[in-house]
Amino acid sequence: MFKKLGEDIDAIMARDPAAKSRLEVMLCYPGFHALLFYRLGNAAWRRGWKLLGRFLSHLGRVLTGIEIHPGATIGRRFFVDHGMGVVIGETAEVGDDVTLYQGVTLGGTSLHQGKRHPTLGDGVIVGSGAQVLGPLNVGKGARVGANAVVLKDVPEGVTVVGIPAQVAISRSKQEDAFCAYGTPAGDMPDPVARALDGLLQEVTALKARVVELEGSPPAMAKQASNGRGHAASRDGN
Repeated sequence: MFKKLGEDIDAIMARDPAAKSRLEVMLCYPGFHALLFYRLGNAAWRRGWKLLGRFLSHLGRVLTGIEIHPGATIGRRFFVDHGMGVVIGETAEVGDDVTLYQGVTLGGTSLHQGKRHPTLGDGVIVGSGAQVLGPLNVGKGARVGANAVVLKDVPEGVTVVGIPAQVAISRSKQEDAFCAYGTPAGDMPDPVARALDGLLQEVTALKARVVELEGSPPAMAKQASNGRGHAASRDGN
């Protein structure tokens, strides 16, 4: 357990430029404190000391504002940045090198006792305020943008944004560098705007086709025939 905590400190040093020393991380980072309480509570939970595990989890929540159920599974080098309001449910599974920001919820959507919380693969980044709900999978290296609501599986290596979350950047365009808050700071395509652009292009193409058909010889001949018929009708009257 202490080796894992040492790795957690190193992960914070690597991912937060504001961290100046390991001692500062140990004394001043609520994300590390919450993880310390989780590691202790999880050890008790796995040994069958459920009440002690829950008490340690509750104590960590009171002191840090971060709620991690002792039954959750969390991998190595885990980092909760800022942290206030983070909730990780009982059956959540978090891989190695995962980063969460403040206000993130890994929540359940059912009342049954089985698997009901998300599974996050290695290297996932979840931005502030994001809600990842249900027994879904977020693939390795994926990024969940700030305030996104994830309700279905996320493929490996993509960035998802919005409510409900949709793929904004595909794996082929994904950068390998660490992405704070899971949200690229540069230009990022809007899935809704992209869909609207596609519809406008289709409407433009249909209009051009209609104009083409109206100007074709059969259409012109039909219009001329209709014109002669109307003229004959007027003469008969």
